[in-house]
Amino acid sequence: MSDGIAWIGAHLHSPVSAAVRGMLGGISLTAARGMEADEFLIALGADLDELAARTPYRDLAVPVGQPGRTSPHINPVMYGMCGDWLYVLEDWGAATWSTGYRKVQSMWPYPGQEIVCVTVDRFSPPSKILHVPGDGIARRAEFGQDTREESALDAALDASGAVFPSIADVGEAAVVAHYEQHGPRLPALVFAAVGAYCGLSIDQEAVRAGTLPGVLLPMP
Repeated sequence: MSDGIAWIGAHLHSPVSAAVRGMLGGISLTAARGMEADEFLIALGADLDELAARTPYRDLAVPVGQPGRTSPHINPVMYGMCGDWLYVLEDWGAATWSTGYRKVQSMWPYPGQEIVCVTVDRFSPPSKILHVPGDGIARRAEFGQDTREESALDAALDASGAVFPSIADVGEAAVVAHYEQHGPRLPALVFAAVGAYCGLSIDQEAVRAGTLPGVLLPMP
C-alpha cells in the first residue's frame, strides 16, 4: 500500500529484522531533486554497472570479509522515484549522505539541488533532519525542532506537530510533560511532515519485500 511515509517514522525504533527481505525498522531517508537520479546515486558511491542492472534490493549480493580480514564497509540501500524526487532508504543506522556531505567532495550540495535528509543517527544520536533548499547550504535540526529558516519545510514540521515546545518558551515541566505524551509519536510526525513537504508516498509493502531497486554504497 502507498500511505505517505509516516509509516517509516512509526517503525523507526523497531529492530532491524533478518526475517524481512527488505526494510522496515530503523530506516533513514534521503530525498533529492534538481539532478539526475543516477548522478546523485553515483555521488553517494554507487557503481555504474550495479545501477544499470537495476537489481531488486532483496537480490543484492553483499560482499563479506575473508577470515582474518576486516569486512568491507559497504551498505545495501534501496531507492526509487516519486514525482521529481529521488529517494534513498537505508537501515544500517544513518543516511550515507548525512555522514559524507561535509567531507566527500562528490556529495557536496550545489546550487539548484534540493536535498531533504532524515537520518536515524543510531551511533551518534539524536536523530536529525537536514535540508539543503537549493542554495548549497545545509540546515540541521534535531527531531522536535525546525531549522529556524521559516521555510516551507519548517511550516510542514509545525503543521504536523513535529515541532515541540522549548524550555525557554514554556518551562522545563511543560516540556517534559509534552515529551512524555507525544514523544513516542515524534518520528512518525517528522516523516509525515517531510512526506507532506516533498509530496512523497513510498509503498510500505514494496520496501518491506525488498522489490525496489538497490545498490551497494561504501561507508563515507
